[in-house]
Amino acid sequence: MNYIYKPLIFFQKHGYYVCQRIADRLGIRAKVVRISFMYLTFATVGFGFTLYLFLAFWMKIKDLIYTKRSSVFDL
Repeated sequence: MNYIYKPLIFFQKHGYYVCQRIADRLGIRAKVVRISFMYLTFATVGFGFTLYLFLAFWMKIKDLIYTKRSSVFDL
């Protein structure tokens, strides 16, 4: 059973972070964003999943470009 839970925990830690960041940005619960993506995926036959992957890629690129520096001496 351990081989089933390891991928599940991995995707919960890393995959749901996109929904959490979108929810924080919009000021709503992450559960609502996740459910919206599921309904969008079923209603449009894959468009929601494609949108999810695009947003994940965009956030990753944004994090690589705009790094937060805590002080002037981090240059």
